[in-house]
Parts: sequence; C-alpha cells; structure tokens
Amino acid sequence: MTAYALAHLRKAPMHAEVLEYLERIQATLLPFDGRFIVHGGPIEVLEGDWSGDLVVVEFPDLIRARSWYQSSAYQEIKPLRTRHLAGELVLVEGVEADHDSSKMAAAIRRAGGH
Repeated sequence: MTAYALAHLRKAPMHAEVLEYLERIQATLLPFDGRFIVHGGPIEVLEGDWSGDLVVVEFPDLIRARSWYQSSAYQEIKPLRTRHLAGELVLVEGVEADHDSSKMAAAIRRAGGH
C-alpha cells in the first residue's frame, strides 16, 4: 500500500547547507521509488494555525519509505536540514483507492467504539 513521508518545516532563512540538502535529496529517494508530490508551495490555511512549509514524498509502500529514511545516503544529508530547519517528519500509510469513511465508521460502531 502506498505510503508517505510528510514533513512540516518551519520557515527559516535559507542556508547553504539547506541548499546542499535540496541538491542531494533526490538521489536518496530514487533507489526506494520515492517521489515528491508536494514540495513547499503556497498553503491555504482553512482551519487552525499553520506556519512553515509542507513536503510530501510518496513511496510504493511503508517498507520502502522506512528504508529510505534509515538509509545511509539519507542519514548522511539529514543534518544539513535539521541543523537549520525545525519541524516534524512522519511516515504514514495511505488507504486503498476504494476507501470509504462511512464503512470505516460502521466498523468502529460494530466494534463498540461508540
């Protein structure tokens, strides 16, 4: 099942190390079939507060997403980002194309969730 790496990165002045990180990250994704589907860009906040940028990388599955993050190639460049940009990074599994939230709610009700 498709998986995603999501990063919420706070705004900060651009630093040479961050530019190097940007130059090198693509090569770390390729062996794991990762691809950017969101990489910064304007954010329209509809609810709550949001500061910073959103980055979303798609992988064929959670195993490859985790393997990318743990790879020596990514671990080598990660400090170039983390020394200068605060934020969070999470991995999350997607849902099937036919996912239906009403069926999910019904299953939770049947299981006694409410």
